[in-house]
Amino acid sequence: MTTVKNKDIPPIQKKPNYWKIACLLIIGVLLGTGIFLTSRVLETKPFPVKETPEIVEREGTPVVNISSNKKQVNALIDFYLTDYKEKSDLDYEFVLADQAMLKGEFKLLGVPINFYLYFDPYVMEDGNVQLKAKSLSIGTLGVPISEVMKLIKRSYELPKWIEIDAKEKTVMIRLDQFRMQNGLFIKAEKINLVDDVIQASLYLPASTKK
Repeated sequence: MTTVKNKDIPPIQKKPNYWKIACLLIIGVLLGTGIFLTSRVLETKPFPVKETPEIVEREGTPVVNISSNKKQVNALIDFYLTDYKEKSDLDYEFVLADQAMLKGEFKLLGVPINFYLYFDPYVMEDGNVQLKAKSLSIGTLGVPISEVMKLIKRSYELPKWIEIDAKEKTVMIRLDQFRMQNGLFIKAEKINLVDDVIQASLYLPASTKK
């Protein structure tokens, strides 16, 4: 009787688990794509830095007290921003509801990504209006508010008297830099979006010289 030694038995080769390999490849692609997309969104690009004008101490006499509501102000905002939006490559909309909301989009690899940025408005002592960013809705992307505001600052065409501070997450509406052709100027007095009360004063300049 012949005894077969273990060393004479050829080792059994395991077949590769193709399903496992495929799953690992898919996971790797998804992770790589996610990291790439996030890096593109958060990518810092240089943009022109505008000098911030000093606050203008305006002297004048209030001649008209304006009391309005969100519907009327939204119509005014939409009308005023029409020319700026036409010059911008990206579409956006600013509306007043229970909060101030900026709805817009940016393109990532040619694909439009929608976002909703919500603000609380505050009337400053000088009659300007500050919008403080409170929350952001941008699908499943975990992008910080400050990064989206940087993107808005460098990508959107906005009036010169609107200043964005991405670090502080604020937008300042510089009414002290907004003046009508006849010299009249506006100061905000009260903004209560929940109760739908918006008040401002129209001032006649102290000097009529231009």
